[in-house]
Amino acid sequence: MPEALLPIVFIIALPILWSIHKELQFALSARIAMSVMLAVTGIAHFTFTKGMEMMLPDFVPFKTALVHFTGVLELIAAIGILVPKYQRVVGRSTILFFILIIPANIYACIKGVHIENATYGGDGLAYLWYRIPLQGIFILWVHLSAIKEWEIKKKGQGPAKAN
Repeated sequence: MPEALLPIVFIIALPILWSIHKELQFALSARIAMSVMLAVTGIAHFTFTKGMEMMLPDFVPFKTALVHFTGVLELIAAIGILVPKYQRVVGRSTILFFILIIPANIYACIKGVHIENATYGGDGLAYLWYRIPLQGIFILWVHLSAIKEWEIKKKGQGPAKAN
């Protein structure tokens, strides 16, 4: 599951960035983690196209093109979220994207779509109890790392907004 990449990459990036900058860079580590996740899920749009098409109701036209387009958007976001000049606009756009794909996730859960196998043998409605809160975590993750850039002050002074 690509969402597992968020904490894994974050935990790896934090000490690497600390060794370079001599301070903990929470927001940048979080953006790097989100970037990796977005890149992996963006590539998945091309690898598991048929399964992702199944996430869309029958009335949606041009499913393949839409799946590929959203994959390209995720790849662009993966790069843009790391570019300081664009990270806030990309962050806001990524949050909007995460909100807009909630209906497809709900539909996929209702239909029991298994994306990798392109079958209807997935976890079904029970997966909604995981997937919907997960979207909220993604949104909060992007908001705090790309838009607000929350960092921890030195000497235990609590959270502070970075410049």
